[in-house]
Amino acid sequence: AQLVESGGGLVQPGGSLRLSCATSGFIFSSYSMYWIRQAPGKGLEWVSEIDISGRHKAYAESVEGRFTISRDNGKRMLYLQMNNLKPEDTAMYYCVRTVPRTSWTRGERGQGTQVIVSS
Repeated sequence: AQLVESGGGLVQPGGSLRLSCATSGFIFSSYSMYWIRQAPGKGLEWVSEIDISGRHKAYAESVEGRFTISRDNGKRMLYLQMNNLKPEDTAMYYCVRTVPRTSWTRGERGQGTQVIVSS
């Protein structure tokens, strides 16, 4: 299985980015998907999750109302639309796959994409 994140970069506070996760090698529509992140010097942090249908989503309080997770099962893609970015959103962002009802901590992740929010 492969998960390849892209879309990161340097953005000013208040700006937007859209992260993508391209997947292959497994039945994408059968897996719950997550975005997690790791800020410099900190541990992994759960950001958002989406169920196999795409109807049920959840967000960390720190990103609620600013980030939107979505998936396209036909294209085997996961997305994270990030608006009103803040310096504290600076981190390496990873997509994670798990079978349903399994913690993201037990999932498989990609290599990550770096997001830097700075003026």
